Amino acid sequence: MQFTSDNAAAVHPAVWKAMMAADAPDAPYDNDALSRSLDGAFSALFRRECAVLWTATGTAANCLALASLVPPHGAAVCHREAHIEMDEAGAPGFFLHGAKLLLADGASAKVTPQSLAAVVDTIRDDVHQVQPHAISITQASEYGCVYCPDEVAAIAAFAKARGLGLHMDGARFANAAAYLGCTPAEAAGDVDVLSFGFVKNGGMSAEAIVFFDVEAAKAIRYRRKRAGHLQSKGRFMAAQILAMLENDLWLDNARAANAAAAEIAAAAPGRLLHPVEANEVFLTCTAAEREALRGAGFAFYDWGADAARLVTSWDARAEHVGPLAKAIASL
Repeated sequence: MQFTSDNAAAVHPAVWKAMMAADAPDAPYDNDALSRSLDGAFSALFRRECAVLWTATGTAANCLALASLVPPHGAAVCHREAHIEMDEAGAPGFFLHGAKLLLADGASAKVTPQSLAAVVDTIRDDVHQVQPHAISITQASEYGCVYCPDEVAAIAAFAKARGLGLHMDGARFANAAAYLGCTPAEAAGDVDVLSFGFVKNGGMSAEAIVFFDVEAAKAIRYRRKRAGHLQSKGRFMAAQILAMLENDLWLDNARAANAAAAEIAAAAPGRLLHPVEANEVFLTCTAAEREALRGAGFAFYDWGADAARLVTSWDARAEHVGPLAKAIASL
């Protein structure tokens, strides 16, 4: 019974069907009809003009997005627990040719204008210090917590006041939007570029980089090719993304994952380390308790010496979620 990661989930049948339908001759790279329709599909979704590039991984999506905002001599500010800092093996420095990350604090892996100011406002404007060029926030955060529209607006205002770009790592953007119950545009706010995740939510191998500054996408097309992420049969990437957008499948999948996490959280109110707002549950759990859960057939990750991380997915099965909740409640 798998609760290690939403990356372990199955590919949604609609995605397989769309990929099979795309298995016919068409123009290579991103010149096929499906890839060329992405700008329009996302412009309709966000109700503003977008330019969209597909890529195969969230790491590539984040780093190529940041490359549109940060020069090699600059820096991006993010939370010290951000995925780009903790779990991408230095990829931002690699893709951005030496640009660095500056780390801010904040509860539940969320930054605030105040925590950002504590980093940005201490940097002198001279050639001896790396200058910040952008802020990166994660929606939902690494601890499964969601920025509400007012929080994103406050960070966007901070960024604009200091001349910084704003990137959103949306590996679990669907889960955040589902939790908020608002429009995708409201969940994203006034960011410059969004890494819109699909793989964790039922996709197989496709993520979308959504540029709200259409001109910024032009240079990243070259960077994507140079980085080895321009796939020759790009129609299969676009097919996955479009299948997820159709009839709001991306939201339905996220709602299912969130509901499963909420059921587990309800069984462990005194153990929760962070509010459960998306599809991740962090709870206190001794080594002996974790051993007991694993002995009952539940797979998950340890989170330090006395905690566990449980992640639910779009295909979470009631016959797995219910028994896990009961097992946790009985510890």
